[in-house]
Amino acid sequence: MAEQPQPATKQPPQSVQVFGRKKTATAVAHCKRGNGLVKVNGKPLHLVEPRGLQYKLQEPFLLLGKDRFSGVDIRVRVKGGGRISQIYAIRQAISKSLVAYYQKYVDEVSKKEIKDILAQFDKSLLVADPRRCESKKFGGPSARSRYQKSYR
Repeated sequence: MAEQPQPATKQPPQSVQVFGRKKTATAVAHCKRGNGLVKVNGKPLHLVEPRGLQYKLQEPFLLLGKDRFSGVDIRVRVKGGGRISQIYAIRQAISKSLVAYYQKYVDEVSKKEIKDILAQFDKSLLVADPRRCESKKFGGPSARSRYQKSYR
């Protein structure tokens, strides 16, 4: 019997999964080796609403340059929160996923360089904002304000 050739050993896909948060919006970015494709909930990045905050989504790309994103595909799933919170969560997830990918699969020096550029521009690209809405209490219409006091 002739020996059958062994199939080429498949390497596990190089991918990282990272999340970004803002208020109650959560964006999960799945970053893997590819050719520069970026999609949010199945749509290209330039179709994400609201149009006024399109520049906010482009910030990681403008800061780091297209060449750093050319070797990776990023797919983002986002849910919860409002539109603006979702935009901030998406940009944070994209930034964090690229840093994590470079740390795991490229080298530490380029990861540190990327991280420094992002942190110097805006810390919220890498670190989640801990502020949350304060809950309402009794004795007033909202969290801090009280009902008007009357003596008669």
